[in-house]
Amino acid sequence: MSQPLKVLIAEDSPSDAELMVAQLRRDGFDPQWKRVEDEREFLRELKQMPDVVLSDFSMPRFSGLRAAELTRQSGFNIPFILISGTVGEDAAVEAIKQGATDYLLKDRLVRLGRAVERALEEKRFLDEQRRTAEELQWQAALLQAQLESSLDGVLILDKQGRTVLQNRRLQQIWNDSGLEGAQAMEPAQAAFHPAFGRQPRQFTDKVAHLNAHPEESSHDTVELVNGVVLDRYSAPVRDRAGASLGRIWYFRDITERRKLEAQFRQAQKMESIGMLAGGIAHDFNNILSAILGNLYLAKMEATGQPQVLEPLENIAQAAKRAGDLVSQILTFSRQNKQEREPLQLNHVVLEALKLLRASVPATIQIETNLARTPTVLANATAIHQVIMNLGTNAWHAMRGKPGILRLEMSELDADIDFSETHPGLLPGRYVRLTVGDTGHGMDAATRERIFDPFFTTKPAGEGTGLGLAVVSGIMQSHDGAITVYSEPGLGTTFHLYFPVFDLDPAPAESGTVAIPRGNGECILLVDDEAALLNVGKKMLERLGYLVTTKTSALEAITAVRDQPQVFQLVVTDLTMPAMDGVTLGKQLRQINPKLPVVLSTGYKGMVTEELIQGLGFRGLLVKPTTARALGEAVHSALQPAA
Repeated sequence: MSQPLKVLIAEDSPSDAELMVAQLRRDGFDPQWKRVEDEREFLRELKQMPDVVLSDFSMPRFSGLRAAELTRQSGFNIPFILISGTVGEDAAVEAIKQGATDYLLKDRLVRLGRAVERALEEKRFLDEQRRTAEELQWQAALLQAQLESSLDGVLILDKQGRTVLQNRRLQQIWNDSGLEGAQAMEPAQAAFHPAFGRQPRQFTDKVAHLNAHPEESSHDTVELVNGVVLDRYSAPVRDRAGASLGRIWYFRDITERRKLEAQFRQAQKMESIGMLAGGIAHDFNNILSAILGNLYLAKMEATGQPQVLEPLENIAQAAKRAGDLVSQILTFSRQNKQEREPLQLNHVVLEALKLLRASVPATIQIETNLARTPTVLANATAIHQVIMNLGTNAWHAMRGKPGILRLEMSELDADIDFSETHPGLLPGRYVRLTVGDTGHGMDAATRERIFDPFFTTKPAGEGTGLGLAVVSGIMQSHDGAITVYSEPGLGTTFHLYFPVFDLDPAPAESGTVAIPRGNGECILLVDDEAALLNVGKKMLERLGYLVTTKTSALEAITAVRDQPQVFQLVVTDLTMPAMDGVTLGKQLRQINPKLPVVLSTGYKGMVTEELIQGLGFRGLLVKPTTARALGEAVHSALQPAA
């Protein structure tokens, strides 16, 4: 079967062109051919991509050398065979220079078929070579693009440890590291320089081991002296026979990932602390309830005896501080919801300063400029915590010498520029509370960590590291922010920003309101703590109620079932063995649907007043329970029944 062949013939003699075509047919080709005589026609037909070009050397309007030149310049890799009647050696050499594949004499056309076959074979070889070169070029470009777009620093070394290839990311890692001398080094030098690691042997031992065992891969983590952490991976580079050619190294900056991992571990720790805090709060507040209840009873008995009342009042203050400590732990562990209300901050700050003044030595002078400012939405107890914590820290910073604690309050309009430089603040109106001291100040490293949980610069036993972490959490829960300015020897100043709340606060009531009293109503008091039952019973009896106590839910159910109309109110603990207070309340209302129930708990957790009322209870009494809180809760619950 004849081989198809597209042929372009540059020839002014039609008969000579026919002879060429006839010879091709005799040599086993099936030529589809076109004859041209000038350059314009030649260029037009050349664009049709013929398989081979046959050209006469000399033509009236064209030349073979020009045709060879145009064929070469086309870039199509088309074989060109020069055919002439009298081509000389010099002309043949010139034709080869212009890109001719071969040349023949017209009286030797019998060689044309073999010449075309050689030309086509050379074309196939050159095409394959070109495709291979293009593929290699593409792969090299792709590899370069991958290296340059990689988030990892990449370094390829030969067997002698010389750099073969490195990417920009590797250079950037070392430039950004800030390590002295790193920028002056080649990345291959800096990557293995022992002086840059916090554990120098971690660098040198690994490299020495891999040099001795070139077939091994490795993966380790190195920490630089400036705190940057690099994940380092290495693998051998081999040829197709498996022989070692060198080694490739990857360096990934995992500093931020390490920080996120540390934050995650801290979050897990805080979750555990939160669970522990809930249990501590429940048990500790039960103890405080017993203490405060007995204090109330003792103070009632000691009326008119100042020598007794004074130590009792000291005990009450200590119990209050203990309750504040539990609240502080719950706030820090985010287990304690802070209800906010419209407040004038200057009033709350002044109240907190009274307590602070009592605990701060006289050598510390407190200066205030608490001008009236717009209303903010805040929790008064939380603000007390903020002032006490910041004031106590300031006192410790000035301890051992006279100093000044300054508190100022002002209004601020934060624009976009201000909010961009104060993370956490949106543009708007704020009340700014400034707390400053003349203490020893802090360096930059300390300033960066002061809001971290458990971080403290105080000696062992004098601080927990929770104070400023609590303050930061309180400011976040108030949709505000806190900033600090401090320099060694120049003291410390905190700025606290509270968003302005447009509504005015309700006017404060003047005077002390008496504890509401009962009129012989019968109350069932349920708690698994006998001490709390005893003190609760005595407090309610002093307030004019008849009280029956039970230490278990089953006893309470039996008592109500036996006398369903006797009890006018049930006050039950939320957490008890065998049955919780919510389940007890539901069963009691099945016996007497009109019986009001108040829940009491030492730890609210996720329990809120709204949730309790939605379940049909009359109120939630949070321990530690004072006589006033108990009396008001009982009175409020009995009002609908009355």
